[in-house]
Amino acid sequence: MATSGTYVTEVPLKGTVEKHYKKWRSENHAFPEAIGHHIQNVIIHDGEWDSHGAIKTWNYTCDGKPEVFKERREIDDEKKTVTFRGLEGHVMEQLKVYDVILEFIPKSEDGCVCKITMIWEKRNDEFPEPSNYMKFVKSMVADMDDHVLKA
Repeated sequence: MATSGTYVTEVPLKGTVEKHYKKWRSENHAFPEAIGHHIQNVIIHDGEWDSHGAIKTWNYTCDGKPEVFKERREIDDEKKTVTFRGLEGHVMEQLKVYDVILEFIPKSEDGCVCKITMIWEKRNDEFPEPSNYMKFVKSMVADMDDHVLKA
């Protein structure tokens, strides 16, 4: 059995839970303009931009290298949670399981926290742990903060 694990971190954000959640839930098409140094393109394959079960492909840059990620979206409006389930792409060459869960939690009237949970399982123990992908997601969430405040 290959190594598996869970990473959890929190990113403090300015602005309301509603604003941040809306951006991640429904407005991924705006990411290349907002954080083009991370995300170069997002294409929808199945469903709508804001629909549960939608399948999207992301073109992004991680550790200075262009990569592709195809995911299925799960949405929980009650918990203000968006889950990205890995289907294909560069990260899936090394991992059997790659789920990224973003949960937006209110902290004050004009601030919130994004709790990032990454659940992963390596295809075999030759591959490194995906800590670089956790750093990437954390950086992406933090960098969206300024864009959300301007919207």
